[in-house]
Amino acid sequence: MTVTSPDKPASRAGTKVGNKWLILAVLAVAQLMVVLDATIVNIALPVAQEDLGFSDDSRQWVVTAYSLTFGGLLLLGGRINDLFGRKRTFLVGLIGFAAASALGGWSPSFEVLVAARGLQGVFGALLAPAALSLMTVTFSGDPDRGRAFGIYGAISGAGGAIGLLLGGVLTEYVSWNWTLYVNVVFAALAVAGALLWLPNREASDAKSPRLDLIGTAFVTTGLFAVVYGLANSEVNGWSDTWTIAFILIGLALLAVFVVVETKVDNPLLPMRVVMDRVRGTSYLIMLISAIGMFGVFLFLTYYMQSSLGYSPVTTGVAFLPMVGALAGVASVMGGLVKRLSPKLIVGGGLAVAGVGMVLLTGIDVASDYLTEIMPGLLLVGAGLGAVFATAMGFSTAGLQNEDSGVASAMVNTAQQVGGSIGISLLSSFAATAATNYISDNTPTGPVTEAGMAAIAQSAEIASYTTAFWWAAGFFFVGAVLAAVLYPREAPETDPNAAPVMAH
Repeated sequence: MTVTSPDKPASRAGTKVGNKWLILAVLAVAQLMVVLDATIVNIALPVAQEDLGFSDDSRQWVVTAYSLTFGGLLLLGGRINDLFGRKRTFLVGLIGFAAASALGGWSPSFEVLVAARGLQGVFGALLAPAALSLMTVTFSGDPDRGRAFGIYGAISGAGGAIGLLLGGVLTEYVSWNWTLYVNVVFAALAVAGALLWLPNREASDAKSPRLDLIGTAFVTTGLFAVVYGLANSEVNGWSDTWTIAFILIGLALLAVFVVVETKVDNPLLPMRVVMDRVRGTSYLIMLISAIGMFGVFLFLTYYMQSSLGYSPVTTGVAFLPMVGALAGVASVMGGLVKRLSPKLIVGGGLAVAGVGMVLLTGIDVASDYLTEIMPGLLLVGAGLGAVFATAMGFSTAGLQNEDSGVASAMVNTAQQVGGSIGISLLSSFAATAATNYISDNTPTGPVTEAGMAAIAQSAEIASYTTAFWWAAGFFFVGAVLAAVLYPREAPETDPNAAPVMAH
């Protein structure tokens, strides 16, 4: 790996935008829409299932259809963004996402709902890299760049929790359909803002559109296979033949993709993007952070609703301290990114998040929210705020105009694949822990119904705490990797050094 150094700027002329904070608001709305859609529908699933009449086995496809297409097409979306223009790709992604969401909200059948979720993923794969790439070029060389990325990182990190709250409110007080229809409102606001404030000028050195079709085929198929295998493991376990086959095939295709990218003239993912020390470490950190973060969202949601009896809305409100801590720390750390070592910010942030997860392992069947849950949530939120503000900003550091879109796609891919790994891996560990608890604690003699209910309830708690311990472990491993792999000082090219022109 190399240490980030300033590439040649694509152009100085172009894009000093007076409305940079309005542009940030537009991009933040778009990013929030994409991130919260990974969780907003989850809370509505039981109601949607009853309304449309599909089986428990089919339910996973409402979630998997989105993650498969989104995760599988992100790199392609990033390169399309580089070749055809950021603003153009951003608008197409917004309009397509809104149309797919409207189709999903209208869904008269399970098949239409799954198809709509898949289309959301397709357009999300265009939209997410375009938004982050536009962030990069809008704040290129700007003294407020760190603070802007802190805000953007906070939204990326907190979006899942916001999705749980918004999904609960809409499902409980309006209807499950509005967990999808609400995206039309978000998209309309973002489209209006984009047309008003995003600059229209194309890069003067823009190349004629060329796509690496061979690389595209390998990476898209490989990512599809890996994400599908991980999703399958959630339902059928890690020993299932299809789980193993899809993951191994996916990894093999991704390995071939890496080889192909070193041979072709116009690679989909130039190796210079990921082999840089700062950027490569940032992608790894985002992946590990997502593994642990989804452990909080998924299992704490189960715990609050199943063990503590919280409603969907109350559950969403319970996550607000974490969201507030994440957003507050991210905005502060974004301004300090040039003064403090990334080893300290990211490594320290992951360590703090790990301590928060350890605190959450102390839950029981009747834990008090204020004294036993909220402290852990605050620490996790504060730690992840430092991580997202820094790692997301450095993920596009020092890049030329032609690579910023695919670099933006890489950080989104890392977060998406990390989330898939986290959900499937921690679900497997949790299920095993519950089974072992019941096996070890069921008496050999007759057991009353109340006794079995108490054992089952304790087994459920054991499954949650096991998931929290593993999530804490991932955070601590990430802290060590950040301390080892990031350079001692913030790189000179910081993300300010490569001024590029907005499309």
